[in-house]
Amino acid sequence: MPPRFRAVFLLLSFALACPAHARGTIDKVQISGLNRNSEAEMIENIEVSLSLYDALGKPQGESRLEYLLSQAERQTREALEPFGYYNPTITVDAPRDGENLQVNIHVDKGEPVRVRRSNIVITGPAEDDRYLSQDLADFQPRRGDVFDHTSYEASKVVITRRLTERGYFDADFTQRQVSVTRAENAADIDLSWDSGARYDMGPTRFHQDYFRQDLFDPLVYWEEGSYYHEGKLDRLRESLTKLDYFSTIDIQPRPEEADDDWRVPVDVNLTLAKRNIYTAGVSYGSESGAGIRAGIDRRYVNSRGHKLSTQLDYAQKRKSLTSSYRIPAFRWLDGWYTITAAAYDEQTDYIDLRNMRLLASRSGELNDQWTLIASITALRERWRYSSADSFEGSRYEYSTLLYPQIVADYVEVDDELFPRRGFSGHATVRAGVEGVGSDTSFVQAHAALRWYLPLAESNRLVLRGEAGTTWTSDLVSMPPSLRYFAGGDRSIRGYAYREVGPRTPAPDKFALGAKNVVAASAEYEHYFGGGPWGAAVFVDTGSAFDNDIDLHTGVGFGVRWKSPVGPVRVDIAHGLNNPDSQFQLYLNIGADL
Repeated sequence: MPPRFRAVFLLLSFALACPAHARGTIDKVQISGLNRNSEAEMIENIEVSLSLYDALGKPQGESRLEYLLSQAERQTREALEPFGYYNPTITVDAPRDGENLQVNIHVDKGEPVRVRRSNIVITGPAEDDRYLSQDLADFQPRRGDVFDHTSYEASKVVITRRLTERGYFDADFTQRQVSVTRAENAADIDLSWDSGARYDMGPTRFHQDYFRQDLFDPLVYWEEGSYYHEGKLDRLRESLTKLDYFSTIDIQPRPEEADDDWRVPVDVNLTLAKRNIYTAGVSYGSESGAGIRAGIDRRYVNSRGHKLSTQLDYAQKRKSLTSSYRIPAFRWLDGWYTITAAAYDEQTDYIDLRNMRLLASRSGELNDQWTLIASITALRERWRYSSADSFEGSRYEYSTLLYPQIVADYVEVDDELFPRRGFSGHATVRAGVEGVGSDTSFVQAHAALRWYLPLAESNRLVLRGEAGTTWTSDLVSMPPSLRYFAGGDRSIRGYAYREVGPRTPAPDKFALGAKNVVAASAEYEHYFGGGPWGAAVFVDTGSAFDNDIDLHTGVGFGVRWKSPVGPVRVDIAHGLNNPDSQFQLYLNIGADL
């Protein structure tokens, strides 16, 4: 029988074998035979593939309804193939209740198709590339595994991308075939690439019309003629992004323009961002009172890439003005030379304090985890304490200090916005010598560490530790801004800001600051259903002290929200050292590394 007559005969036979369906409305499609938990992806793929779902609740004519039901078995079968099931048994029935139908599709997956033979190779220079060799060794599915299309395609993409990432721009498939033998539930994979030559790094061409052309040359840390690798361009893009000069950064290799030595030029297309950033807002704090904040950041002052930033915080009891001038520093470590001038004024019920600072620093990124800042600071500070809510008769103390300082920050976490695993730390060391710009000799060291531990699917344990000490023979000459305090949401919850530590004599008992500080915290967070809302319980302990430590402990609970702008934390805590003390309320927004 000719093929076209055979097709007509089969269609007629199918029509005669299937019961006729009058006009009707499909109310529901029920899929059975698959596990709703472990095989949820299969069910979802079937639901997406079935045209029956588009007709739910809509009256269908006889011929249309017949067509939809006739396609259900084929569409279900094809939806199972990506998961390795090529020989399922599928039954479709559609019991009626008047003109309403419920379609029941029962699936018996049957035996999966497994990889019988796998021939996956790369020829050419990349044959000896250890990273690509590892990708070949990791290719999924392996021999004997279920032939899962998603794993196969993902592994194929990994190798294709790796070839491009490592400079094999001429790489292409020489064979790409999967043969499935349904009768034997077997799949044979034949997949091969010819890598072609590996290209090298050519000249880097910056396209912009404002900055000096040589300004960004130090950011190109590789030698021309070295192996091409996309990671080099990623690091360049990251460095340019951190400069905050540009609204768009487009980096494109041009293999089509490579020279006879296989060197690929790289075009860096840069679009300037707006020069000035203005900020303004209002503020309120229980210690500072109501206030306003304003600032201006000049992204670039001149063609050499200098920056200028000025910030004003003017509150009822605390005021500060800071201005910083920054110069790019690309030699040795990416960073900045910074000159900062700052003025601070604090007028509360118990302290009258003013200081001026001049600071010169050099910052730099040692690697992806470490950031270092070396600086020298000149500080002039004046302060006095009140007695019986009055400053009358109190005497001003003065302190002048000149000291170098080194700050180190370490961050290695899985997610900087909401870390669940990893560490972050901060350490500071500063020192001054009497007679060399300072009224007293001193050495200060301070370190803080956070450790994030994941628990179950979405919970975490946060451990925090802090320690600091001052070596000096004349603590009176140490200004309050360089003394240690304890208490508050970033120290010991359950106590007010600066509540813990040495204090002035009764009846005032105002915080004086101390030579030493220690603090520790353990916090458990549970997120409901893995969603954005959660709850926390915690215990904090620590003290600020001169000689004898007097630990203060607080306990509490809080609410957590993973907001679009970062974590939001609301805590209520109570200090255990004084059972009659008030509960303390804290609000914190943003990642706390």
